[in-house]
Amino acid sequence: MSLHWFSPPVPIKVRVGLTLNVSNVEAAGAELLRFTKKGKHWRRAVECVVAFGEGQASVADVRRTFRLAAKEEGVLMPEEVS
Repeated sequence: MSLHWFSPPVPIKVRVGLTLNVSNVEAAGAELLRFTKKGKHWRRAVECVVAFGEGQASVADVRRTFRLAAKEEGVLMPEEVS
């Protein structure tokens, strides 16, 4: 199975002092399963990952909805500026 990459990655806090840069649809889906706040943005992100698998959403859609879910969860970190 190939991964479906997006850029820039979405940085999330996984533990104190540890940031994970989520950069593909599959990792976003896996991280969503770990979130504890299952609010409206989480639901939309999960639906978007499923829609992507069905060819009904884009990689950019997954990145955008995952970012909103991470913010809702309180784990979204500032994106690095290059």
